[in-house]
Amino acid sequence: MVLHAFQMLCPGCVSHGIPQAQRIFESFDAAHVTVLGLHTVFEHHAVMNEQALRAFVHEYRLRFPVGIDQPDGHEDIPLTMRAYGMRGTPTLVIIDQQGFVRLHRFGQVSDLEVGALLGALLQQTVAGNARSAAADAGCDGNQCAK
Repeated sequence: MVLHAFQMLCPGCVSHGIPQAQRIFESFDAAHVTVLGLHTVFEHHAVMNEQALRAFVHEYRLRFPVGIDQPDGHEDIPLTMRAYGMRGTPTLVIIDQQGFVRLHRFGQVSDLEVGALLGALLQQTVAGNARSAAADAGCDGNQCAK
């Protein structure tokens, strides 16, 4: 899963993070790579509400789902942002199929780095699925039973 945390008024989010999340969404099969936007507001709360986000998602033609991080009720840092130790936006988090965080980066991340990591994770998944299918067929590292 690719989690892209952003704010509507964040210049780095608008210029790099959101377009990158959209490219990932368009480049990878949704059955293998889930892209999720997370609007995580830690400043300018009054103007960055759900209605403004709906207009933003429409205007930027975002095709991946976008959730809204919830405030913790005590401070300005939302729950998911706090739980993942995010320092700001944009933040990109890549989580593998076992639930392990494989990348957690604040700021700009190169498409090359993201693509290489996602490709490696997909390759591991394909190899794991092949081993599982062989085991189901009665095969081990040396032979396959009839």
